[in-house]
Amino acid sequence: SYQYNVPESLPVASVVARIKAADADVGPNAEMEYKIVDGDGLGVFKISVDKDTQEGIITIQKELDFEAKTSYTLRIEAANMHVDPRFLSLGPFSDMTTVKIIVEDVDEPPVFTSRLYSMVVSEAAKVSTIIGTVAAHDPDASNSPVRYSIDRNTDLERYFNIDANSGVITTAKSLDRETNAVHNITVLAMESQNPAQIGRGYVAITILDINDNAPEFAMEYETTVCENAQPGQVIQKISAIDKDDPPNGHQFYFSLTAEAANNQNFTLQDNKDNTATVLTRRNGFRRQEQSVFYLPIFIMDSGSPSLSSTNTLTIRVCDCDADGIAQTCNAEAYILPAGLSTGALIAILACVLTLLVLVLLIVTMRRRKKEPLIFDEERDIRENIVRYDDEGGGEEDTEAFDMAALRNLNIIRDTKTRRDVTPEIQFLSRPTFKSIPDNVIFREFIWERLKEADVDPCAPPYDSLQTYAFEGNGSVAESLSSLDSISSNSDQNYDYLSDWGPRFKRLADMYGTGPDCLYS
Repeated sequence: SYQYNVPESLPVASVVARIKAADADVGPNAEMEYKIVDGDGLGVFKISVDKDTQEGIITIQKELDFEAKTSYTLRIEAANMHVDPRFLSLGPFSDMTTVKIIVEDVDEPPVFTSRLYSMVVSEAAKVSTIIGTVAAHDPDASNSPVRYSIDRNTDLERYFNIDANSGVITTAKSLDRETNAVHNITVLAMESQNPAQIGRGYVAITILDINDNAPEFAMEYETTVCENAQPGQVIQKISAIDKDDPPNGHQFYFSLTAEAANNQNFTLQDNKDNTATVLTRRNGFRRQEQSVFYLPIFIMDSGSPSLSSTNTLTIRVCDCDADGIAQTCNAEAYILPAGLSTGALIAILACVLTLLVLVLLIVTMRRRKKEPLIFDEERDIRENIVRYDDEGGGEEDTEAFDMAALRNLNIIRDTKTRRDVTPEIQFLSRPTFKSIPDNVIFREFIWERLKEADVDPCAPPYDSLQTYAFEGNGSVAESLSSLDSISSNSDQNYDYLSDWGPRFKRLADMYGTGPDCLYS
């Protein structure tokens, strides 16, 4: 005999066990067949033969339920398929065995009493109105309590709520059948002891209609009337629609509003088939007199209570051909008193705007033109004002702006003994330096200034900026700065400027000592 344990959650058609009868024969003489001949699992299990291994394969035909039955017993027979008649006396060529299958309990999710619940509710239902109830239970022997919730992926707008303990479904907000006539939601049932076990139930909630929408025109009508129309001529047939869905269908009633009932231009005829006809009352329509008419039409439904609306039909007066087909519906363009039509005025305005744009472009381009950067040689630059936004140190500051610091290196000065007063600088004749590289001259000049700043107790702060306007001796004309003369009371001879050519004639006249000098 054989015994096998199977979980109750094993799917249908799964293999439960494999058994094999021993046979010393080989080849076709060893081929066998198996069948269940007795037992309480005849309808639950079946057995087949594996042609390669000659094993009997037991599979499930129906779902197992531990709570309904915990074990099954099967009587199985194995027999040779091919028996040689010569050896029948040696038979029988078959054998019997017993197979016991034990069903194991598995924690199963809650099960709803119905796979689909159908409920109805009126769209006029107030919030918290009870719609219906769902129920689920734990199929296990423990019979754990169940808690309910709504899968919000199926109720995104949160129209409904459910009581977690009782399963009662109620409305959470106002409903509108015209927006959604049927709501399909999924209800979840969870075991209290094992929330991972979740059962699902499906609820279809149908919204019952109420008459909460007034009828209106079925479409936007473009109605025209010919200037040569005759009284009683049909110019438009209209119909209506209503978003509501009454049980007996729609029935609409058409009429003109009270203020339009006695108008002399148009009338309305209700056709009693949810349509109406608009007719003319007179002839002699003229676009020059009135090109558009507005006809208010009253439409009422048959609901309880009935609802109504007023819709306006726009009627344009048109020039029609002999067949009554509209050709043009616009009012004629009138000639202006000055003899210019509207088209001519538009053309004139366009030309004026074009000229204005051209003028603006020309003005903009002229403003963007830059003045030449080269000064005229004849321009006297002495009157130019150069602004240096630099503030002095006051009356007591005689060091930070000592103009003697700007003198040329070729001028020899005496060693300073005091830095709290402005030193007197004596200008001597310009000595001739031997030709040395410029970088050496600059290095010596800077090094000398550094030594003076280190030993001077009255020097400016270390983080102040000191500007040394030093030129070097590369120019043939040497220094042209007039700052040396400003920082000294001694006279200097500028007669050599006359030897530099006509370009320096003005300077020679200004600073020379000859009889033709401009200044004394």
